[in-house]
Formats: sequence, C-alpha cells, structure tokens
Amino acid sequence: MKSKLMIAAVVAALAAGGAYVVLRGTPAAAPAAAQSAANAATAPAIVPELQALLANYRKVIVLLADEKSLSDTERKAANQVGQSLFHENLERLARIQPLLAQTQALPPAQRDAAADALLSYIESAEGLFDADRLAFREVLLELQKLAAADQTLPAIKLHKRVSEDLAALEDIEKQYDKEISDIFSRFDARAITPKREKWEDYIAHLRKLYSREQIMKDYGVIVPYPEPPAAAPAKEIFGTGLPPKTVVLTFDDGPHGSYTEEIAAILKQYNVPGVFFEVGQNVSRYKGESKRLIDAGHAVGNHSYSHALLSKQTGDKLYGEIANADNALKAADERRSPLFRFPYGARNAEGMAVLSKLGLRSVMWNVDSMDWADPVPSSIANRVLTTLNKEQRGIILFHDIHDRSVKALPMVLDKLIADGYSFAGWDGTDFRVAKGSKQPEPEKLAVSTGYANSYAVVIGINDYQKWPKLQYAVQDAKAIRETLVGKFGFDSERVFTLTNGEATRNNILAVFHDKLAEARLKKDDRIFVFFAGHGATRQLSSGRNLGYIIPADSDPQQVGVDAIPMTDLQNIAESLNAKHVFFVMDACYSGLGLTRGGGSNAFLRDNARRIGRQMLTAGGADQMVADGGPGGHSVFTWTLLQALNGKADLNGDGLITATELAAYVAPAVSSVSQQTPAFGSLPGSEGGEFVFQLPVEAEFLSAQSAQLPADAIALNSKLDTGRSQQADGNTVVIKNLQGGEQKIAAPKPVDASARQLAQRANDRGLQLYKEKQYAQAEAAFTEALKYRPDFGLAANNLGFVYYKQEKYAEAARWFENTVQIDASRAIAYLNLGDARMKQADADKARKAYASFLELAPNHPSAAYAREQLKKL
Repeated sequence: MKSKLMIAAVVAALAAGGAYVVLRGTPAAAPAAAQSAANAATAPAIVPELQALLANYRKVIVLLADEKSLSDTERKAANQVGQSLFHENLERLARIQPLLAQTQALPPAQRDAAADALLSYIESAEGLFDADRLAFREVLLELQKLAAADQTLPAIKLHKRVSEDLAALEDIEKQYDKEISDIFSRFDARAITPKREKWEDYIAHLRKLYSREQIMKDYGVIVPYPEPPAAAPAKEIFGTGLPPKTVVLTFDDGPHGSYTEEIAAILKQYNVPGVFFEVGQNVSRYKGESKRLIDAGHAVGNHSYSHALLSKQTGDKLYGEIANADNALKAADERRSPLFRFPYGARNAEGMAVLSKLGLRSVMWNVDSMDWADPVPSSIANRVLTTLNKEQRGIILFHDIHDRSVKALPMVLDKLIADGYSFAGWDGTDFRVAKGSKQPEPEKLAVSTGYANSYAVVIGINDYQKWPKLQYAVQDAKAIRETLVGKFGFDSERVFTLTNGEATRNNILAVFHDKLAEARLKKDDRIFVFFAGHGATRQLSSGRNLGYIIPADSDPQQVGVDAIPMTDLQNIAESLNAKHVFFVMDACYSGLGLTRGGGSNAFLRDNARRIGRQMLTAGGADQMVADGGPGGHSVFTWTLLQALNGKADLNGDGLITATELAAYVAPAVSSVSQQTPAFGSLPGSEGGEFVFQLPVEAEFLSAQSAQLPADAIALNSKLDTGRSQQADGNTVVIKNLQGGEQKIAAPKPVDASARQLAQRANDRGLQLYKEKQYAQAEAAFTEALKYRPDFGLAANNLGFVYYKQEKYAEAARWFENTVQIDASRAIAYLNLGDARMKQADADKARKAYASFLELAPNHPSAAYAREQLKKL
C-alpha cells in the first residue's frame, strides 16, 4: 500500500463530517480493549508496525499536501522521498503479513485476543483521524483473507468484523470522492466548506508532527536554493519533446501478479501501446509476463534489479543493479527494449555512464499520476488530465502494482481519446530531447583583508611583585597567542609574548620601540596588542581621568612613575607605521579621548585606505575583572576567544572587525558580570577597522571531535542570551573609552559566492556542535547544503549531528551521501560503520569499516575499526 492513501484518507474522514469517526458501530470498551491487549501479550507485535506504517503515511501527506506551492525542484525532491517512504511501507507490509499468519495460528484464546487488540487499535485508538485509518486497508484485506480460510465460528465473526471495517473505508472514499478530486487539483480557489475546513484541520495537525523539509532531510534530501533551470541531459528522453497532443503511457515497478495483466487488457481494449519499466527481481518471479507484454506490442524496459536509489550507488553495486536487470529481461525475451528508467527518477553521472556502456537510454516523465501516493482513482485521473491540459503532450508515469491505477486508467483514456490525443509507442527510434546545458556561474574570488604582515604583542601577568597576584592572566595570554598563530595564521616569530616577570615596564616599552621598530613595519601591516593584568585610573588635577596598565614591577605607590599611561600607548599607536593597530586590554580603567569613523558598502576597499587605531577594554574605573571563566580564563578573555572563534561575525561575511568584536563582547560580558567593557578609536584614527578573516574549517565530525565542557557551554549560553537581549539586530549600545554611551553596528557584509556562503554555514555548524546545540547545528549544516549540494564536508557533519541525536538511520543516509559525493573521505566510512552498528546491520557495518581501513590503514582510529570488525 502506497503513501498515497494518506491524503485520500484524510479527506475522506473530513467528508464524513467529523475529525474522528469510529469504523465500527460500537467501539470496544476501554477495559475490554485493555484485557484483550493483556491476553495478546504473546502474540506477534503488529501494532508497532502499524504505527510505523501510519507515520510514513502521514509524512507523505505533509510532503504533498500543497503541491501547487512547490517549485519543480521541491516537487521532485518531495516525490523522491515520498516514494522512499512508500517502499518502506511495502517492506513493512511484507513483514506484517507473516505476523498476521502467526497470529491466526495461535491457540484460540490468544488468537482472538490478539485480533481484537489489533482491530481495536485500527478502529478506536486515541488520536486517529478517519483519514489515518485508510493507511491500514491492506492490513485489513490480508486479515480478511486469513479469516476467510478458517471456517470456525470465531473466524467467521472476525471476517464479519473486518468486512464491516473495510465497508466503512469504502464508504469514506465514496463520500469523499468529489472532494478528493478538488484536493488533488492543486487546491484551486473555491468556496470554503466544512469539509475543506476539516481537511485543513487535519493538515495542521500533521504539520505539528512533521515538516516537509525535515522529512526530506531525514531521508537524505535537501532542496538547494533555486537556480536557473538546467536543460535536460542530452541523451535522456523527456515527454516535452513529443509532438502536440501526443502521449506515452508508461508503467513502473512491475510485473505484478495480477495488475499488470489487467492493465494490458485495458490497453488492448483501447488499442493503445504502453511501455512497462520492470524491476529485475519481479521479472524473475513472473517469468512469462514480460514476453506476453512484448507479444502484445508493448515495450518492456529496465527499472533496476531491486528498485534501489541508484543516485546513491557507485561501482559494482550500481552496475549490477542495471546490468542484472537487463540480463533478466533478456532472459525473459531478447526483444526487450533498450529503455531504462531510474527508480524515483534519481540518477547520477556514473549511472548515466553505465547506461551508455550497456547501450541503454534513460526515459524520464513530465506527467506524474502520483498513483503511488493517491488512493482515489478519480483523483489520479483528474491530476493526469489537468497536467496534460497545461503541458499538451507528455510521458505519463503510472505504476502497474496498484488496483487504483487499474481503475484510473480507463478514465484517463476515455478523456484523452475524446480530446483527440495520439498514443505513441516505442518503435526503436529516438524521441526528441531538450538539448543544451546550463553553464556554471563563475566562482567569485575569495575576499582578502589586504594585510601584508601580521604582528602581535601579547602580555599576561599573574605574579606581580607588589600588586595582588592574579590567577588567569598568563593563561589568557597563552590562549590569545595560540589563537592568533593557530587560527589566524600569525607568524609565531612575529608574536612577541611577555609573561609574569618578563613583563616589566622597560620590557613592554622595548617591544614597541625596539622589536617592532626592528621589524621595519610596512604601511599594509597590522598589529594586535593584548594585555591581561592589573589596570588603574588616576584623576588628574584637571579633573580628567587617566588610565594605566600595570607592569609586573610597578609599585602601587608610584603608579604615575612606573606604570604605563594610556597616553603613552596612544603615542605609540600613532607612531607605528602600520595600517591598523588594535589594543585589547583585559584590565579595568578609564580615561581616553577618542574619535570614531563609520562603515561603508565597499568596506574592504575603503578600509584598506584608512588608518585604524582602536581599543577594547574589559571595564571601567573601580570595576574588578571577573575571573573564574572556563578553561582557566577570565570571563572577558573567554568571551573574546569565543568571539574570535566566529561568534563575532555578526553579519555572516566571514570577517570579524574590531567593531564586531566589541559589539559581541561588550554586551555579553556585561550581562554576566559587573564589568562594562568599553570600545573606541584612539586619536589619529581615520576610521579604519582592524579585521580578522575567519579561516575555512575542514573538520569532518566524528567520535573523536572535541566538544566544550559543561561549564563552558553553560557560560556561552548565558553570553549569547545576554548579548541578544541587549542588541537590536546587529546594533548595540556600549560604553566608549571616555565612559559615555555609543551605538555601534557591524559593517555591511562583503559579497560572497554560494561556495563561500556554504562554507560559513558549515563553520557555524561546527561551532554549534561544539556547544552541543544539535538542532541549531543541524540547521546550519542544512543551510550549507542548500547553498552547495555537493558539499561532502557538510553532508558528513549533518550525518554526525543526527548520530549524536541517536537518529542512526538518518545519520547513515547522510554518511552514504558523503561517500557518494567524495568516495575518498575515509572518516565518513568510519562514521557509517558506527551508524550501521547501532542499527544492528552487521553486513553494511562490516563493509563500511573495511572501506575505512582500505582508505586509511594508519589512521588513529584504525585500531578501533579493526576491533569493531572483530565484533561482527
């Protein structure tokens, strides 16, 4: 039974005049149902299978409920996933049939209790709409057949009860036959009726349970952002190339034990040809059917051996799916046609190459009857006719494995013949194909901050001689140095570091006056200065405040003599022959005069022309630096490190300006401490911005990927929340260096290509993963794949986020997508093996681990993979 039943069922229930209708006249009382369930404790567990069947049924409704609003790409993706759901339900029905037979073979008391529990669920389970119950038609038919074979009195009663339920389903369909046609005519505008409101209620109910995008993503499909439509591949056959008012009738997934013969009889009656795309394993099962079709003048084509999703197959497995089916067809009749249809219409370049090698031609369609998802024959027929009214020609897709298709076909043929359509058959010649292909858009060049060399002065002091000792300053300085070198590519020899006793007044000034002077700075260089230690503020006789940073050897009684005033740093900043200088001071004081410049649209170009001298401080006078942050850092430096890891890229352009750092750090820190960080430009600045360019992240998530500890995650959550509460978009009010207030905002984002946007989304996802924000990370990796569907890194990372949420089937689909995109990605095979192990699929796990070891025998996780193989 296909997912199609979903929508029909829904509508039928609504027509019946209520959202919930019991199938039988008198539902079983709750105590009786409970007793039946207890008596059936030893019966096969059928109800969980029914619940899974229903879940897939509902998902198809959500996928297809508003087809009219979908683009062609979205509709194709929804159909592909819908067919996957349908085939899952076919497999599930195949599992349910022997379970029903086992139930009928139980001792009488257990058998009757099990049957009652099963039917009570279908008839009166809480939360079921009548529309839901149509999902169980095939189960009821099978149960009816089993009961008919048993002539005992309980079996006769069971047969009667099941027959009543089936009659109720028929009644629902009859009542809703007209309404379902309206539903499947793409919801054209019409007067609102109570039944329509019921339908909307049901759809609203289902959308609370599922979303179309999530269903598709769970099945390994993400619809990319729209692009200009690509022309059809050169050697494929599409219905759009047919002459006006000409159609080709095609039937997929057979041969079937009875429906294929019935469809052939209808075609004979109307004297029209058809093309049957047959599944190889079905050809072997129904050996004479293919020959009979060819004898009757129809074409028989290849539909793969097992109806696998070939776009995710490669190598021998892909080749075998196509070649083995072709061999089965040749064995049935050498006259088989060279036509091939990819299951679900999903193909890849390798699959097309296999067709070329085997002399086969791909046939698509442009008119989808949706008979795999729609249970109502009149609705199926109406859809075909409505589409043809617009297209005026086409290859029509039916399936010869459904009773509803048999019923819909005469309705379609009657109307098309009356309208003067011709029916084309395959005569060994070519159909016309849309030619040409879309040229890829030239990739935009990567942005550049335009710096020549990058220098840094990093100072951290814990062990003061005469001031109170600190705990975190040295650790803060080391972390900043590691970030500058490891993340932003500063040359370690150009990062001058002073800690504890090294950071005397003379040594600090010598770095600026001597070390940087010896470096022979160029006008396009940048300098980053970080200080973590004590700060102080003195009020001058004029009443103006003056701030100081405190070296390791400073005397609290001689601050004006042996500390370093901010005015000295301002003079140093103006004297340095560098484009941009940025001071970040993890110390609290006040007393600086500032000027500020604004941003512009052509930010990087204008910024390269302007000198920038900026400063960010941890707080103002009489404020204490908050220590005790995660990882042995102060709260300010921890927040700064998180900002530099990407949180401060407020406009999402892959660049972090000094202003963006301040706009993130200042409100975040003030929200979790008594500090009020200040920011501004020093005298001599011309409005230039110090810029960090975020590096491209290339980590493939795996079990070895690090995540933040709980205390870090908790603080980051507070920082993000606090910052967002104080911000108006990317604009925020913070302190300036004189103690007043100012409004700052990130510059407008730099233009980027889809590839760059995809990379940034992936990088955000990695950051969120480290904070165990799995839902947000999933959304970020999804965004990356919308920009770039062939992004193997993001596909793997999305799969691993699913894995961490214990969604192993979904994870496995995305790991398979990853190796389909790039078969050399060893870590994706390791992840796939782990996901298959969790699914208890030993064969697939074994293959995945073996592929990993073949690609990376010396990988650090190779020993782990070998141990896993020993367990299989």
